[in-house]
Amino acid sequence: MSAGATKGAVAVTGANGFVGTALCRALLARGDRVVALVRDPGAALAPGAERRVVGPIGPETDWGGALKGVDRLVHTAARVHVQWDVATEALAEFRRVNTYGSARLAAAAAAQGVRRFVFLSSIKALGDGKADRTPYTDGDPAAPCDAYGRSKAEAEQALAEAAAARGMEWAVLRPPLVYGPGVRGNFLTLLMACDTPYPLPVGGIDNRRSLLGLANLVTGILHLLDHPQAAGGKFLIRDGEDLSTTELVVRMRKALGRPARIVPAPIGLLRALGAIGLFRGAVQRMAGSLQADDSGLRALGWQPPSTVDQGLAQVAAWWKSGWRQPA
Repeated sequence: MSAGATKGAVAVTGANGFVGTALCRALLARGDRVVALVRDPGAALAPGAERRVVGPIGPETDWGGALKGVDRLVHTAARVHVQWDVATEALAEFRRVNTYGSARLAAAAAAQGVRRFVFLSSIKALGDGKADRTPYTDGDPAAPCDAYGRSKAEAEQALAEAAAARGMEWAVLRPPLVYGPGVRGNFLTLLMACDTPYPLPVGGIDNRRSLLGLANLVTGILHLLDHPQAAGGKFLIRDGEDLSTTELVVRMRKALGRPARIVPAPIGLLRALGAIGLFRGAVQRMAGSLQADDSGLRALGWQPPSTVDQGLAQVAAWWKSGWRQPA
């Protein structure tokens, strides 16, 4: 058992998800006892994890005995930000799971005697990029621009309040876009586009975006679970370098074994598409800047174990193997 592990179990919500699965494997590999909190009794789990079914996460979730014997908890489950969200009440839906569901979990964990609660939030709790294009810092005030970011910012506050009431330690991690084997959403769409022989109109996009490989995210979570000085902190995290959209596409195509084949981006067309409701978010994600200053986490001794190119190579290998969830 590692120096960071303790006799009490580490519970993980969303233990069968993209992040949760990788985290459970890492915890088990270092000798921790892992309690997998899932809503589906048939969910596939990392071998060795103890299954505890809690059902859907929301303001009415009965955590009951699900947290019995748990020393530390990582909350990764969430209603995620999706490009084509058709919910008529988007904020209400995000709040139900991300805000009120997280608040109820935090209160239950504190009452049960959980020692430390690590919450996987998002850089979107701070906003969608600064007007002056400088990176967000840990101390920046929350200024979310959409329903997802607002629900995450509110969840952070609810966690702090619930923890303070009973003396539970807490820490918040705010990742940017996460990629790795098993990725879905916008990154998968871009990956599919890169694995074609066609030129892509992304040349010359003058932006900078922070990214985060899955392996780097997992080590960041473990660091917050273990480090005594992480308690009460909100931390940004990123890979070792930020890329423009143009650079990202070039490197993704290289990882996939394809030539770059990019052409100058028709910025006027992108802006015109951005005026259309369905395309507004997609254009911002492609052409806008969103950067994180991770100096706070690095000051606690964390360093990303994988480079951007190594992370892209891993996701490319997964994609080339047949687009399967990692076994």
